[in-house]
Amino acid sequence: MKTAPRVGVFGLLGSGNLGNDGSLEAVLRYLRAEHPEAVVDALCGGPEAVTTRFGIPATRLHWNRAEYRTASRAGAITAKGLGKLVDVFRTAAWVRRHDVVIVPGMGVLEATLPLRPWGFPYSLFLLCSTGRLFGTRVALVSVGAATIGNRPTRALVRWSARLAAYRSYRDAQSRDAMRAMGVDTARDEIYPDLAFSLPTPPASAPSGSPGLVCVGVMDFHGGNDDRARADEIHRRYLDGTIRFVRALVEEGRPVRLLTGDECDAVVVAAILDAVDSPLVTAAEPASLADLMKEMAAADTVVAIRYHNLICALKTGTPVLALCYAAKSDALMDRMGLGAYCHPARDVDADRLLEQFRALEKRSDELRRTLSERNLAAARQLEDQFTALTTALFPATDHAHAPREAR
Repeated sequence: MKTAPRVGVFGLLGSGNLGNDGSLEAVLRYLRAEHPEAVVDALCGGPEAVTTRFGIPATRLHWNRAEYRTASRAGAITAKGLGKLVDVFRTAAWVRRHDVVIVPGMGVLEATLPLRPWGFPYSLFLLCSTGRLFGTRVALVSVGAATIGNRPTRALVRWSARLAAYRSYRDAQSRDAMRAMGVDTARDEIYPDLAFSLPTPPASAPSGSPGLVCVGVMDFHGGNDDRARADEIHRRYLDGTIRFVRALVEEGRPVRLLTGDECDAVVVAAILDAVDSPLVTAAEPASLADLMKEMAAADTVVAIRYHNLICALKTGTPVLALCYAAKSDALMDRMGLGAYCHPARDVDADRLLEQFRALEKRSDELRRTLSERNLAAARQLEDQFTALTTALFPATDHAHAPREAR
């Protein structure tokens, strides 16, 4: 009698980041459709949230519950150190119980936001090294990567990628970055972000007159190499965004503020406080589906978070990107909107307004372009899931022909 495959999912899931949870949702939809016999559980940042929302058992990623808090007292520092040791055994025990572990999307091989080597890079290394030790196939699926300057972080990321049984990337520059860091990428493929496989709500017809603008915000302080000027970067981003929102309101445009992570609420509060107008409202999305519903009702979107951009693009809504990393530029270019990018580290409200007006003038044309590019992305992700079945579930590969052939 054939044993059901034991599949684990791994990452900072259930921790308040909608993009990460959207990637998990995409992988779970694939598993339930193509491998319904699989027994699935998670090792993740927010196990209670993952179990509640997705209905799978989940284990906390770190033994130390204060892992991502700054440790200044001796007791907290000792707990962190002990936690690193305990997590070796916890991770190994969890990995050993599985046939396959999937890391669903996310920027797990990059450091475009502040990141310490002994945080998630260390956890990922433990996963991939124990996977190799116990013969558990670890798959990094449609992940983001970037060249990393910090030597310890770079070493952990490089070895994690080398030890994985399967790798695919969400853009060409991610694969190029891993190659530059010493990983053999000859057999690694490029596919769209997993979120492009999620269902899309029906788009609202354009209003015909200037209508709702969704503005996706972020508690942005720069990247891993910007720590010395993080406060300055955040102030410039926030001031530029406030000026932009105020200009829209002065033109009579309703503005809907959107987040992509729980930490973004402080930016929403700052904008609402600075622009005191009934035309400015805020949503509290709990998923990428919620974000897409908001964006489908808008005439135009301006956003900074990567998965906020994806939600706008998926709904076919013209979007202007505030780019904090090359991945956003690459995404916009891939979807035919490469001309509508603006640097998040240096938001110029006047220039942003010029780009916004140019974007709206081409709205109908860009909606048609997005419709075509979204169809292509969906087909490519079908290919991705077929490839994943071949790599991770070879014994059941014959039973899973492409969906179009069924």
